[in-house]
Amino acid sequence: MKEEITRVLTMVQEGKIDVDKGSELIQVLKDKEETGNKLFEKPTKYLDKTLKVRVVSTENDNVTVNLPIKLVKVVLMAGHSIAASIPQSEKYIKDIDINLIIEAIENELDGQIVDIKSANGDTVSVFID
Repeated sequence: MKEEITRVLTMVQEGKIDVDKGSELIQVLKDKEETGNKLFEKPTKYLDKTLKVRVVSTENDNVTVNLPIKLVKVVLMAGHSIAASIPQSEKYIKDIDINLIIEAIENELDGQIVDIKSANGDTVSVFID
């Protein structure tokens, strides 16, 4: 980053850009470096986690899904669409808010996200562990 800032200062000195533009470029470089450092610090641990979905049915139509967080967004949208089109699973997923789960992942939420218990004893749990 020091080399890039030096180049910006040189461009200001040579009159290629004005001081305001130079200041703006330096701020962008600093923000970029901070963002880059954050990308390598915190998410590494979070990306190693797993999204777990558990459906326990009174009729033994049980489902267990474990997905690495790295794949979740893509698989979640596709899986929800597929499950919604299958009559046997449609009743289990109709109350799951996929957008809520994606928002939870983006905010690095840990623990239980969804906990649904039906009147007949079926349960759906979604959590990040």
